[in-house]
Amino acid sequence: MPDLRQINETFERIAGQYDQHAALEQEVCRRLLERTAFHRRTPLQILDLGCGTGQASAELKRTFRKARVIALDSSRAMLAQVRRRSTMLRPLKTVCADIGALPFSSQSADLVFSNLASFWCADPMAMFSEFRRVLKPDGMLLFSTLAPGTLRELDEAWSGTESAIRIPDFPDLLEIGDALMAAGFREPVMDTEKIVLSYSRLDDLLDELEATGMSLLVGGWNRSAPDMAGLERAYPRTAGEEKFLLSFEINYGVSYGPAEGQPVKTSGGDVATFSVDSLKSTARKKS
Repeated sequence: MPDLRQINETFERIAGQYDQHAALEQEVCRRLLERTAFHRRTPLQILDLGCGTGQASAELKRTFRKARVIALDSSRAMLAQVRRRSTMLRPLKTVCADIGALPFSSQSADLVFSNLASFWCADPMAMFSEFRRVLKPDGMLLFSTLAPGTLRELDEAWSGTESAIRIPDFPDLLEIGDALMAAGFREPVMDTEKIVLSYSRLDDLLDELEATGMSLLVGGWNRSAPDMAGLERAYPRTAGEEKFLLSFEINYGVSYGPAEGQPVKTSGGDVATFSVDSLKSTARKKS
């Protein structure tokens, strides 16, 4: 994975054109937003983590009018795009921070939402622990991420050329479910789907990966390699239509914040955390 500095530099550069090319991200966001119907409490504070240009933030504010929606991203240019969606009647608050080190109080959010952002975090396990920390008991975590099989056609075609690329080992459903349980979440429900995009020209496909930052996920990415013609010959296409296909497998996850005191697995054993107020309340009841 590229480091955070490289990620931020890329998104600072592409923020202004991102929405014109992010058809996949926008469609996955729409499908993830549909799952907010599973909420168990009307959210009063919502965190949109890795918010990008704020598509989800604006829709969450539209759906939950009384909620305070906070859009967090590590790119200031992306957050500038979010502020353009903010209005006097539907204000959005923006915070510039790392998704793996959230600057929010523990148990402060009713809904934590994150669309196609977790793979930008260097330590996904620590990220899930942060999600759990800021989520209220019985609050909802709703997220999507890339799964194995993503960019499969590009990987196969590029392997037939002189250049070599590396596609990340994206986690499968079981790995994510285990991570959620280890972080202390309750009742995780995971599902996956495959979305295939088609392009008339290979250059259009590659341009879109660069315009959305997805090319950062491809180790050894080099558009100026001398064997790009070979890549086009090797690339699988649909029969008859001669379209260039690109697959994305998407994991969707829904889970809920644990009750106070539910243990979390750590390298030093299970750790249960209680607030001082809850302990005082328990003591008063016993007395």
